[in-house]
This record gives sequence, structure tokens and C-alpha cells, in this order.
Amino acid sequence: MQHLEHAHEPHASSAHHHPAAPSGWPDAARATLHCLTGCAIGEILGMAVGTALGWHNVPTMVLAIVLAFVFGYALTMRRVLRAGVDLRTALRVALAADTVSIVFMELADNGTIAVFPGAMDATLADALFWISLALSFVVAFLVTTPVNKWLLGRGKGHAVVHRYH
Repeated sequence: MQHLEHAHEPHASSAHHHPAAPSGWPDAARATLHCLTGCAIGEILGMAVGTALGWHNVPTMVLAIVLAFVFGYALTMRRVLRAGVDLRTALRVALAADTVSIVFMELADNGTIAVFPGAMDATLADALFWISLALSFVVAFLVTTPVNKWLLGRGKGHAVVHRYH
């Protein structure tokens, strides 16, 4: 595995042997887009299923949030599993890489939908449903990118995934 490459070398300068984790705004934006992809899949699926089945707002949001976490973690696990690690390690990496990001993303996008006038009562056939959902993803990206930048700068969040590339 790549993260063990330099294990046999002396550690006189950890910066020399272990490059700094990505921490700039472009890296944070990429990490946020990766997270947003999984969250968006789960959110759209959960909102669409709950709305189509005529569920009330709370169970629909709960389903959307659960699926956002599931798909968010699944996308990261897929990348890590391709690096040849076992399922348990991939799950641990996904939990470490994505949990904080997904929490902020879910708070931002569900909060946006909750305060958007009429969005909670819109159906799949209403433009308001799709407009409020799209706006919620924009807000989630704007809120979560600085969080991911902070995490990356400390070697946390998506920085743990980079050890498996």
C-alpha cells in the first residue's frame, strides 16, 4: 500500500518523507464535490421516494438523510476498495473521510429546504421541488467547502483517502 512506502526510511524530516495533505481551496472544492455527489444521489432518491409515496415531511427527510450517508460512504469506499484494502478498512476510511463533511452538508441542504417557502409541500411534478433541491445543493457546497478545507489542512477528512491512491 502506498502509505507504507517510506516506512523503512529514517524520519528526520516528516515533511520530506510524507508530503503535506492537500489543503488548498481547489482540493477542498474537489472533496466537497465528491461528497456532494453521494449526498445528492441519496437526497434525490430519498426525497423522490418519500414524495412519490405520499409520506409526510419528517420520514421523507429521514430517508433522504440516511441515503445521503449511505451513498456518500459508498462512493468513498468504492475508491478505497480499488486500492486493494479489505472491506472493514474501507469502511473505516469512509467514516473518517466523510462523516463531518456529510453532517455539514446535510444540515445545510435540509435546512435550506426546510426554510424555502413551500418546498416541503412540493411534489415531484412541481418545479419548486427541483428548484429548492438544486438551491439546497448550492448552499451545501458553499457551507461545506470551508469545512473540508479546514479538515484537509489538518490531515483529516478526505485527506485520509489520499493515503490509498
